[in-house]
Amino acid sequence: MANHKSSEKRARQDKKRRMINKIKTTQTRSVIKAVREAVAKGDAASAQSLLVDVQSKLAKLAKSPAMKKETAARKTSRLAKLVATVSK
Repeated sequence: MANHKSSEKRARQDKKRRMINKIKTTQTRSVIKAVREAVAKGDAASAQSLLVDVQSKLAKLAKSPAMKKETAARKTSRLAKLVATVSK
C-alpha cells in the first residue's frame, strides 16, 4: 500500500488509466468482432465501413501504452486482408 502522498496519487492515476485502457481495448475488440461477423455474413459494405472504424480505434490504442504499435499494425493488416476477400 502507498505510504507517501505522491505514491497515493500515483496509485490513483494508475487505476484511472488502467480503467480507461480497459474500456478502449474492449470497445476495439467489439468492433473487430463486428467486422468478422460482417465478413462471415458476406456483407462487404458493412465490413468496409466497420474496418475504417477499427483502423481508427487501433491507431488510437497504439498511441497510448494500451497496445504496441506492431500489434495494432498486425491486427489492422489482417482485418484489411479479410475484408478484401469479401469485397472481391
